[in-house]
Amino acid sequence: MSIEQKFAPTITNEQTAALPAVRFEGEVQIVDTEQALNEACEYLSQHSVIGFDTETRPSFKAGVTNRVALIQLSTSERCYLIRLCRMKFGRELQRLLENPNIKKVGADVAGDIRSLTQLRHIRAAGFIDLQTIAPQWGIEEKSLRKLSAIVLGKRVSKAQRLSNWEAAQFTEQQISYAATDAWVCLEILAALESTPKVNPAPIEEVTVSVKAEPKPTEPSEPKKAKEAKGKSRRRPFRRRKPHPKKQTETKE
Repeated sequence: MSIEQKFAPTITNEQTAALPAVRFEGEVQIVDTEQALNEACEYLSQHSVIGFDTETRPSFKAGVTNRVALIQLSTSERCYLIRLCRMKFGRELQRLLENPNIKKVGADVAGDIRSLTQLRHIRAAGFIDLQTIAPQWGIEEKSLRKLSAIVLGKRVSKAQRLSNWEAAQFTEQQISYAATDAWVCLEILAALESTPKVNPAPIEEVTVSVKAEPKPTEPSEPKKAKEAKGKSRRRPFRRRKPHPKKQTETKE
């Protein structure tokens, strides 16, 4: 017996734009101190599933990429906007991201994790990527905007995506955008899990392998000694003075 597919596999930009906008209506807290970060991690650690996203100040120069400025972690009631550009990547945050018992759900999670490892080496665990699991419900779209449109029937605004995420103060539009992006991932996952799969398969967590940059190798001790010995035998270059020409005597 085949399972009827509830969600459309694709959606056009025009259809997405015609949908009502979705917005997070819960509490938003901006985190930019170590104490606030520890309190946020303590609260988030009490939940089994949280929404996840990151933001980076856009670069308009070819080949130039900025580091992650903001990480958003959200429950259904509260979202934390953690300003990594203004504080250290704390150990409590690292433990949260490495905890396999706390599921972190987002879109294009692997790319976010790789960007975070530029700030601190983490062994990310418990991450679920909506882009990876959506095909189990017959969905072919990858962007968070279209996943929300197909699954929730609501549009996620992307108007603030290219704004300055390292600004001294966030605008209300930035706060709403950042919180919604993390929170809506929770909503999409919940809607998917309450619907029968078209292509049943276990939900796999994201694994990201980050290659360490090779360190320059030091020459071995015998080689060092040999090079030093060779240098000591070298004589300094001295410019020779030209010999005066001998004058020949003429006999009269």
